[in-house]
Amino acid sequence: MKAVIDTNVLLVANEQHSDVSPECIETCIKILMRMKESGVTVIDDSYLILKEYRNKTSTTPEKGVGDVFLKHLLQNKSNVARVVQVQITEVAEHFFTEFPDINIESQFDGPDRKFIAVSNAHPDKPEVWQAADCKWLDWSQTLEDCGLRIKFLCPNDICKFYQKKFPGKAVPSLPN
Repeated sequence: MKAVIDTNVLLVANEQHSDVSPECIETCIKILMRMKESGVTVIDDSYLILKEYRNKTSTTPEKGVGDVFLKHLLQNKSNVARVVQVQITEVAEHFFTEFPDINIESQFDGPDRKFIAVSNAHPDKPEVWQAADCKWLDWSQTLEDCGLRIKFLCPNDICKFYQKKFPGKAVPSLPN
């Protein structure tokens, strides 16, 4: 199992996202624990992802599974059996050469673009795991057309958030 993991997965596992369901919390906890035991997390070699994780979680003291996962990444950032680093090129703040589709890049929240760039920079194009950011639904098909896959860990929550954020707009189909 290999993935790029959006920060909100760690936050949900830490119970730092008040609107998610207990099932979503449980899913994020289980998947991070499984990733810690036997998966490979893909990050950037400039540590932009790790910096964001550190800003939003705590390793001292560890309070939740997301914190424990971050500590695992920090301890294993040079262990290619657990963490793979890829190079991404930031050409302007939050804009990356490796982002696969310039037509949607500016629609993304700036800090989220690095996750897509990291996945695209890796030769295997690992899934990007997303827990609670419903806006990604609008771009998932375009990204899939570019060879990238977004895995929505909490589909019921994502759809609920989308309906609330965009009332009257049809919820896009979830990727298979």
